Amino acid sequence: MKKTEKTIRKDLIVIGSLLLSGLLLMVGVLLFSRDGRTVEVRVDGAVKYRYSLSENRRVTLKGANNGSNVLVIQSGEAWIEEADCPDGLCIKTGRISKEGQSIICLPHKLVAEITSKNAESSGSDIDAYVK
Repeated sequence: MKKTEKTIRKDLIVIGSLLLSGLLLMVGVLLFSRDGRTVEVRVDGAVKYRYSLSENRRVTLKGANNGSNVLVIQSGEAWIEEADCPDGLCIKTGRISKEGQSIICLPHKLVAEITSKNAESSGSDIDAYVK
């Protein structure tokens, strides 16, 4: 079936619109994402570790199924450097530093997520009570 000039023009408009929408979304995420202050590590859904992104460190995290991951925090970024899981996808995730970014290791049921909470916070999201 031969495409007409009108059909090709419509296809180009749709492709151009999708590319522009993707570009605007990417710019919005980059402009409005905030740097996090803490990396919060949950194992099997429970918060087990919380570290400040302002202090450089290298720690071994114990995950589920006797697994271990090595978390590195340096210059306000966090990443998994080593893991004894079979696929190593958590290592390939790379460095995270923006609030809401996360690294997930499914075999160890481990999630490292960047938050804006302080490392010393008790875990409660309540700041104050008002009557």
